[in-house]
Amino acid sequence: MADKNPLLELRKQIDALDQQIMEGISARARCAQQVALVKKGQGDTAYYRPEREAQVLRSVMEKNTGPLDNEVMARLFRQIMSACLALEQPIKVAFLGPEGTFTQAAALKHFGDCAITVPKTAIDDVFRDVLAGSCNYGVVPIENSTEGVINHTLDSFIDSSVKICGEVELRIHHHFMIGPNTNKNTITRVYSHAQSLAQCRKWLDANYPSIERVAVSSNAEAARRVKGEWNSAAIAGDMSCELYELEKLYEKIEDRPDNSTRFLIIGNDYVAPSGDDKTSIVVSVHNKPGALHDLLEPFRRHNLDMTRLESRPSRTSKWSYVFFIDFAGHLENPAAIKVLEELTAQVVDIKILGSYPRGVL
Repeated sequence: MADKNPLLELRKQIDALDQQIMEGISARARCAQQVALVKKGQGDTAYYRPEREAQVLRSVMEKNTGPLDNEVMARLFRQIMSACLALEQPIKVAFLGPEGTFTQAAALKHFGDCAITVPKTAIDDVFRDVLAGSCNYGVVPIENSTEGVINHTLDSFIDSSVKICGEVELRIHHHFMIGPNTNKNTITRVYSHAQSLAQCRKWLDANYPSIERVAVSSNAEAARRVKGEWNSAAIAGDMSCELYELEKLYEKIEDRPDNSTRFLIIGNDYVAPSGDDKTSIVVSVHNKPGALHDLLEPFRRHNLDMTRLESRPSRTSKWSYVFFIDFAGHLENPAAIKVLEELTAQVVDIKILGSYPRGVL
């Protein structure tokens, strides 16, 4: 008897495994539907729980044995959870638009492809739509590893009562792209967001030192403009390239290969502890010598790890400042409770922006 075809046997195994995977996903989806029914019976309409999702993804990464790496496996489960949630109520997410921006890519990375993403023209509009309830959540950029903090986002938190519900980090790759009508030899102008132009400054100086650099509202807007012009190029990412059908003349032109942007997820609900959390607060202090020292000292004394400190001029008092602080842990942690109690007694004002799971992906 001739030996069995090993390739044919492996394909049969794959077919059988695919069937098991589909049955498992369907069983999980039915279980998720039952969870939704139980919640509805209890009067709980919050189908999406950031802390629960973070716990599931961490567990997936801890239990993964390969050969797929942890992030790839977690991304697969993110999509499964997104699809299961959409059976009951697709999440509606506002983001800083238009279509094709890195903020939209961050929204889809965090919520999965089954989320409904809604572009907004300004960061203020994202906050407004979330506060009004027309969108369940919003995604806004907060800081870039090359260019630093986005002050407009910080200022929006001062004026709004929305809560931070999560965070997501996105590796930013910029491409030099042209449209179907562009003459490669006569490029005289490049469009991009001001932050992106800054992140590619050295590359532009070396390769296109004399062309005009035009800052626009977003990288997606840059890509849209280029599609109809013959002498211009755009610096944008993969989503914009696909959406506007552009050609990548040069790929990954960012000056720093580790260029990343951190985005915050905003919503209206309190987020329970997930086991690995961060808390963000904004503090207004008295304008006096040693004010910053007094602000930081309780964190040292209670061994609470401060992960970020940013200052902004106060809008209510000349030469006074407000401080944005991130620290490790949930606001329910004993050390956090003690620090917040002490700060409340000594500062002009303190506002808790939210406790939320530390970014998993």
